[in-house]
Amino acid sequence: MKAIIINEFGGTDKLEYTTLPEPVIKEDEVLVRVHAIAINPVDVKTRQGKGIAGLIKSGMPFILGWDISGVVTAVGSEVKVFAAGDEVFGMVNFPGHGRAYAEYVATPAAHLAKKPAGITHQQAAATTLAALTAWQGLFQQAGLKKGQRILVHAAAGGVGHFVVQLAKHAGAYVIGTSSAANKDFVLGLGADEHVDYRNQLFEDEVKDVDLVFDCVGGEHVRRSIAVVRPGGMIISIPGSVPEEVAAVAKENGVKAFFFLVQSSDADMTALADLLEQGIIVPYVNHFDFSQMDMAHQQQASGTTRGRIVLTIL
Repeated sequence: MKAIIINEFGGTDKLEYTTLPEPVIKEDEVLVRVHAIAINPVDVKTRQGKGIAGLIKSGMPFILGWDISGVVTAVGSEVKVFAAGDEVFGMVNFPGHGRAYAEYVATPAAHLAKKPAGITHQQAAATTLAALTAWQGLFQQAGLKKGQRILVHAAAGGVGHFVVQLAKHAGAYVIGTSSAANKDFVLGLGADEHVDYRNQLFEDEVKDVDLVFDCVGGEHVRRSIAVVRPGGMIISIPGSVPEEVAAVAKENGVKAFFFLVQSSDADMTALADLLEQGIIVPYVNHFDFSQMDMAHQQQASGTTRGRIVLTIL
């Protein structure tokens, strides 16, 4: 099978195309012939030796990636929910070793859901790590309720554009930040208000929100404390929240914390249902598998609208 491996951390020149044997599945796994994969900021960070590199570097050389959509070609003896020929999608083995940059991926059946028939493999691959992060963050971590106010940093990005759609569907009042160029896109996703982060300070424009969903990191967590009402929270996904910032938030009656998504078939199935109903619609930037270096460069730019998806077949 075709695959991309990394022998050492570094730039996009470390993404090496090669041919490997097809993986052998375990009893609880399925083998998926991959049609499309999606990449995320964590892919770029891990390739550079950051992200979750520390968790998988012992497997060097290794195959990056976690987000796939494809067709089941074989099932393990303990797998009852899937059969050969089923179209499936999911985030594989995150935050472990997903090995998604390949034509075939061995994955626990518990990390997949059936792909809706009317959804393309590219759309399905896009609705994996980013959509799961939005889903788990909003409803399992924050317990978002109808009528609450939410501020979404980087609302046009991979996670952000799902947060806006899911929060609006849940009946929340949504405020999204992005560049002016993405204002219409963010409002088109369902946001009630838009803040141009390049020309406006969000803390001057926003107040009394119940939740800040931070997809930017850095100083955004500290700055966001001022816009959250007492009893509210700040979820940050790019990295850990410094103890001193969490302490200041606590003094103001605000809970600020880092959240890391986990693979889940139940959550993927919920997202599959929302996809099928058209309640969430992924925005896809298309690349070919041969353009992985370009895809990584685009992801690293920090200006991508929606998701980056590469087609293998």
